[in-house]
Amino acid sequence: MYNTSFIKKILIAATVVFLYSCDRDFNAIGDELIGDNHFDLTPEKYDVLAYNQEITPIQSNGLAINALGIYDNPVFGTTTGNYATQVTLSEYNPTIGEAPVIESVTLSVPYFSHVTATDATTGARTFELDSVFGPANGKIDLSVYESGVQMRSNFYDNGTQLPQLYYTDENTTFDTYKIGEKLNNSSTTSQNTEFFFNNAEITDTTVDDSGKETTTKVAPEMRLSLDTLFFKKKILLAPAEKLSSATVFQDYFRGLYFKVQRSGSNPANLALLDFAKAGKIVIKYKAKTAITTDAPETTEEKTITINLSGATASLQQDAKSANYSNAISESNINRTTGDESLYIRGGQGSLAVIELNGFAAQLDEIRTKNWLVNEANLVFTIDSDKMSDQGSGGFKADEPKRVYLYDLTNNIPLIDYSDGTSTALTNDPKATKYIFGGIISYDDTTKRGKSYKVRITNHIRNLIKDATAVNVKLGLVVTEDISTITSNKLKLKNSVISEAPRGSVMGPLGTILYGSKSTVAEDKRLRLEIYYTKPN
Repeated sequence: MYNTSFIKKILIAATVVFLYSCDRDFNAIGDELIGDNHFDLTPEKYDVLAYNQEITPIQSNGLAINALGIYDNPVFGTTTGNYATQVTLSEYNPTIGEAPVIESVTLSVPYFSHVTATDATTGARTFELDSVFGPANGKIDLSVYESGVQMRSNFYDNGTQLPQLYYTDENTTFDTYKIGEKLNNSSTTSQNTEFFFNNAEITDTTVDDSGKETTTKVAPEMRLSLDTLFFKKKILLAPAEKLSSATVFQDYFRGLYFKVQRSGSNPANLALLDFAKAGKIVIKYKAKTAITTDAPETTEEKTITINLSGATASLQQDAKSANYSNAISESNINRTTGDESLYIRGGQGSLAVIELNGFAAQLDEIRTKNWLVNEANLVFTIDSDKMSDQGSGGFKADEPKRVYLYDLTNNIPLIDYSDGTSTALTNDPKATKYIFGGIISYDDTTKRGKSYKVRITNHIRNLIKDATAVNVKLGLVVTEDISTITSNKLKLKNSVISEAPRGSVMGPLGTILYGSKSTVAEDKRLRLEIYYTKPN
């Protein structure tokens, strides 16, 4: 028989451990709260200081995706996206053959797309293009030229090797030094003067030596027939030493320059493309092999592939709307009381600067009272009235799916960026790191953007725990790729920023958010919201 007193002691000890474990579990759960219930807690709200900041010409080389086309944004104005790239041979020192005769030269660049339907009988797929902005029936006048600019990855200054940077505002340089006539000189206007981003599935047909045909289905991509005479002279009849190495070749054939203009009175649009990943030029030709004593002369079908890789530059020209230009004008930015509206836009656009001044003023009290932070958020409400402005044909501005909040003082991610989630809630690659947030929330009725919420719980906890931690300025930008956290440098530094996140340079989209100024309605004003557990 067990001693009753001993059993009582064990029960008391177990109860203490259980209660302690529950408390620890509660706090641990509080660390990972994702939903909006918060056990019916009411958040403490703190004033923040938020204001606009223009992003002047910014480094645009080495982007993962680049803009091509014209985007007429009824809110922010017009963006024209041109592009320049080096080219590389897939194989150097190629054996051309004798008396080459070109059959075709084709430039191809895949689009971002996804399948929406598949025909059960034929297997034909219907695609929808992703990352195309503006009217679906948009057209542009597209020209592809040989580039005369020798693009480099680095240069030497007084014996020191430095990276060579190219900036968004350098289109005039590339346009001035383009060489000759445009290369996409097909009689088919859809490949040049009336080019459009076609969502149709492509069927490629090949015929082998026996005459048998093989068809291959290809997802939508840019397909341009290029000048055969140019490539015969430039490649097939080139001196052998010009095709001998990457260094020599890139000086000989300096690259391509993609230039866009308006296609008459047609509406225009713009797409984001990954030129370097799979963009290429394929030269198909026939050539004779040399006659030997062992083999007679024969004619072979041959190909040479030129990849669109090497140094690149996204060349963006903006014609800002009056309201947007005024909002980000240095003379109109209020860094004392904050701005009523925050204009954030990609490319050579703008960002919002946020200072957690109200929270900083209460830090001592929070530490003294030993409040435990369950969750901390910045909720940015979209100004749906200003974003509802319509362009010709009733077109409304496309809204960015994602915004990115970062440590602007040091140009690095916040600690909350590493939220442990690398996959997306859906198949949308822009929806990764969903705990960190910044994903657009839509209004059920209008289907337009309502808000963005960014979780900064651990950032706030660090400020509370460490009295020496610096309450850094935060930056908010739109982003085309939440996984890209590298920053690109401004051409000219200013007193607030010297660089901006690379993900924001890639795309042209923007949005208008309610700011922190006291004149903004209480339910829409930007504030820091923190859910606490407060000990009795």
